Amino acid sequence: MDPCPFLRILIGNLAVKFPVSSKPSFSGVHPSTSHCSCKIKLKNFPTQYATVPLGGQANQTHAPDRSLDACFTLDKTHIDKLVKKGKNLVLQIAVYAGRRYTTCGLNRRKLLGTVPVEVDLRAVETRASNIHQGWVSVGGNNKKSSSALLYLSVRAEPDPRFVFQFDAEPECSPQVFQVHGDVRQPVFSCKFGFKNPNDRTLQSWRSMNEPSTSRSFLMGSHSHKDQTGKQRKGWQVTIHDLSGSVAAVASVVTPFVPSRGSHSVSKSSPGAWLILRPEDGSFVPWGRLEAWRERGNADVGYRFELFTGPDATSTLAADTISSKKGGKFGIDMTSGISTANTPVITPNSSFDLGSGSRSRHSSRSGSGSGSEFGYGHTPTQVHRGFVMSSTVEGAGKCSKPEVQVGVRHVTCGEDAAAYVALAAAMDLSMDACGSFSKKLRKELRH
Repeated sequence: MDPCPFLRILIGNLAVKFPVSSKPSFSGVHPSTSHCSCKIKLKNFPTQYATVPLGGQANQTHAPDRSLDACFTLDKTHIDKLVKKGKNLVLQIAVYAGRRYTTCGLNRRKLLGTVPVEVDLRAVETRASNIHQGWVSVGGNNKKSSSALLYLSVRAEPDPRFVFQFDAEPECSPQVFQVHGDVRQPVFSCKFGFKNPNDRTLQSWRSMNEPSTSRSFLMGSHSHKDQTGKQRKGWQVTIHDLSGSVAAVASVVTPFVPSRGSHSVSKSSPGAWLILRPEDGSFVPWGRLEAWRERGNADVGYRFELFTGPDATSTLAADTISSKKGGKFGIDMTSGISTANTPVITPNSSFDLGSGSRSRHSSRSGSGSGSEFGYGHTPTQVHRGFVMSSTVEGAGKCSKPEVQVGVRHVTCGEDAAAYVALAAAMDLSMDACGSFSKKLRKELRH
């Protein structure tokens, strides 16, 4: 099945500069010491914010080189509506003097002006396009407005993704469908189970080629002596392909247990999942997900690390998700906006997720087993741009995770299965990090 069309609008390299002046400007901003902030709006999308540094004075011509400041993602529904109406998207970038947050309860920001940027969707449906790059007047032609200049880069690019959806909550051992428009096709099955807290062997998961990988490195530094008699949350999710073969495993290797004197999993002693995938007749560690309850609020913190070599990992994602409202777990390696035209996989690219064979459109080297995700490859070599995201529901809500994976990161069924297993682990971590004073749902209890 073909991937779903998505489009990303990237805004970055934001900087502000003012006319040469040894005194604070009328806006109250001193060029040498202050920061500015931007509010970036796109109709029908949540507003995004960015703190913007000063990029010099008006007589300086160098362009700033910074990371991505904002990103908007449009799916096929958004694209079709706008193209049908014949309307272009318009980004509204409001520039303020001062930072976004208040000081001592006072909002010290002052609006300097707004910069509109028009995006022609029809021009970027199949290829990346640089919409704008350079300095622009914040006040436009209005003589009464600020004389500040804003530097920005706006780029739009196609970003096709495979979309998967759990048919039920992960603990109910559901099927996993690949979604394309109104078509839903089963590609995986998910089997939920309980881990024996006394079973800490990794021998069946270890690759014979990696004897130096230590158990403590894989499983974390939890002390189990002081957890005797306490409730533990230890689960396992196995992802099977349509033939019944195991395509990926997410297994709790450091049980979720309450920290001493509390009912919550602490950041100093998080629970941990190991994500494994088949390779050469065995299972090898692919990634590790840690989760905990943030102190003083209802957020669940997480950190996902990719194994890059024996006893070596690289962090690809670290953030928090509200346990009440839910949110999104995501991995996005977009670090900035380049003016160079980077290769984009065409919308006609497709992969056989069932057989593990690679598409003829893919130019990446490696076997059909997806070995480029294994040891010996750094994330910068493999992971770039959007990687994956999955939805996470808040407490008490039925959670059927929707998983999106960038096409460039899927060369076989095992690649997709690893991200599906990771999404299931993150969803279950929300329950695992819940208060131990409350009783778990029956599906999560032995």
